[in-house]
Amino acid sequence: MAVETKFVVVRKGVEKMTFASKKEADAHDKLLDMADAFTDWLLQSGMQMDETQAEDLGLYLAEQKETVQHILRTSKLPDLNATVVADKTEADSVDDKKIRAVKAA
Repeated sequence: MAVETKFVVVRKGVEKMTFASKKEADAHDKLLDMADAFTDWLLQSGMQMDETQAEDLGLYLAEQKETVQHILRTSKLPDLNATVVADKTEADSVDDKKIRAVKAA
């Protein structure tokens, strides 16, 4: 019998994702914290949007944190070619670490 350690990210009593490493689970939890903060901020802005739209946009902004930071620093979009190369390098390093994420039901 094999023993597996799994790290589960739980939000409001609901399992969101299961990870094979604590580092990845913590990173995902931090991403969800950031998405919650963006969502709350958007809902308080007074713009016409429902909660689902605010949650979707909040999660998108959190997932695109580096791009958002770049735009805030430079007032310009990042170079798409550099982004593609960076994403490819990041994907390669993830493959090397063999990190697995499994969506919870």
